[in-house]
Amino acid sequence: MKKILTIAVLFAALMTAVPAKAEVKFGVKGGLNLTSIRFDSSVADKSNQAGFFIGPTVKFTLPIVGLGIDASALYDQRKSTVGSDSGNEISVKQQSIQIPINVRYGIGLGSSASIYFFAGPQFGFNVGDKTITSTVADWTFKSSNFSANVGAGLMLLNHLQVSVNYNFAFGKTGDFSVDALGQVFKEDAKLNAWQIGVAYFF
Repeated sequence: MKKILTIAVLFAALMTAVPAKAEVKFGVKGGLNLTSIRFDSSVADKSNQAGFFIGPTVKFTLPIVGLGIDASALYDQRKSTVGSDSGNEISVKQQSIQIPINVRYGIGLGSSASIYFFAGPQFGFNVGDKTITSTVADWTFKSSNFSANVGAGLMLLNHLQVSVNYNFAFGKTGDFSVDALGQVFKEDAKLNAWQIGVAYFF
């Protein structure tokens, strides 16, 4: 209930901050996560795996040429396999609600297409298992996390949007402890991701 209230407050604040003359379009967004885990030191290996995200999105075109804001409420799943020096592995899966709020600047390529660049903060709330355990390792997710996006995209016919961005965490996403060669190591870890997205605005 607390997470839902926080999400509602964020969207209410965004709607209040948008000028009255802004053009508003609603849509649906989905795509793939290519996730990597970055440790503060090299205790374990990492490998990319595909996750996904999907959910409603809204785009505000501001009364300034090329400038806009977009925001989404996405169910986001990220997966990665982490291996210790002894060859043992643990599969890590994060399920969360992610709220990206991006400022975007578009450049027209004619009447039917435009390219745009965007960047902004992202607020995440864990909704899956908080702790993942195996015989050699344990992973504990934080209840919430803060990250940022930077990327670019293509808008077609004012309805279809394709984008690529990098999402990187500020602070740790979780705690990872692994038994490597009889010694237990504990690390802070960040779950970053390249994201490929498609959105359709009505």
